Amino acid sequence: MHPQPALADEPARLAALQRLAILDTPREEAFDNVVNLVRTVLGVPISAVTLVDKDRQWFKAIEGIDATETPRNESFCAYAIQQSAPLLIADATQDPRVADYPAVTQDPHVRAYAGVPLVTSDGYNVGALCAVDTKTREFTESELDILRNFARIVVNEMELRRIAERDQLTGALTRRGFLEKVNQEIARCHRHGRPASLVLIDVDHFKSVNDTWGHPAGDAVLRELANTLDAAGRSADVLGRLGGEEFAMLLPETGIPEALTAAERFRIAIEGRPIVVAPTRTIAVTASFGIAALDLGVTVAEEWIARADGPLYEAKRAGRNRCVLG
Repeated sequence: MHPQPALADEPARLAALQRLAILDTPREEAFDNVVNLVRTVLGVPISAVTLVDKDRQWFKAIEGIDATETPRNESFCAYAIQQSAPLLIADATQDPRVADYPAVTQDPHVRAYAGVPLVTSDGYNVGALCAVDTKTREFTESELDILRNFARIVVNEMELRRIAERDQLTGALTRRGFLEKVNQEIARCHRHGRPASLVLIDVDHFKSVNDTWGHPAGDAVLRELANTLDAAGRSADVLGRLGGEEFAMLLPETGIPEALTAAERFRIAIEGRPIVVAPTRTIAVTASFGIAALDLGVTVAEEWIARADGPLYEAKRAGRNRCVLG
């Protein structure tokens, strides 16, 4: 197997990839549509949106073969990210870089490849949009123009996801953005056997705040609560607003005893910070917490949230302003 040369800016490139927060997220229609269009327009059996991580290539979208990732050292796209122009291989069996790759010597017997780098707005090649044929062929310049245009659409879609994932009021992740982060953490923890915990947080008697002081006061409560949680958490913790007055905190590398300690820290911080709702008025706010650890039975974010929802309900029923373990 031909060794792939190291990239001079690899640490910065990987940081740019991480900023996109897209690795290990579920399939999405926008990206699936692109690879299906590539297959149709270019007449190829296989197309993929590939992101090249440290040791693997991961497929955000792929059609034509059944795979989610492959080792980086068996990746055509790992060569594509080393250049600004499309990577073109007319006959993979004759290219010493890839001729002995399993995808070439075994099913699906790749022969021709065209890969356009996915270049972020800050100039890093994070992956490639590729068209793959099982017959030798030369790709025309007009076909490459089509592939370049589709690659720009893919990058735009990836970067728009980042813009849309922050809640405008609180600065926390939106529900969609948070679920994606949680799904990534589930995949990471299951892959490496690491612990993690999830804390659901619900503002106590929030409706009465809105009814008594109006929605601007309610907005102030949510904004300050998010600031308090963010300040009380660690840099690795991830805060999301699931909807209304319900928040969640993802605690990576955290077992149940440490998660309970963290939730108590959050609860005390919220209880001890009166919130200004009018020029001469502050109100005391409390919140209830439900805590659930990650285990092998949890495969998607919604399942984990459901595990924490039960103890959150128990905290509410037991009098609020408390933490309950699942």
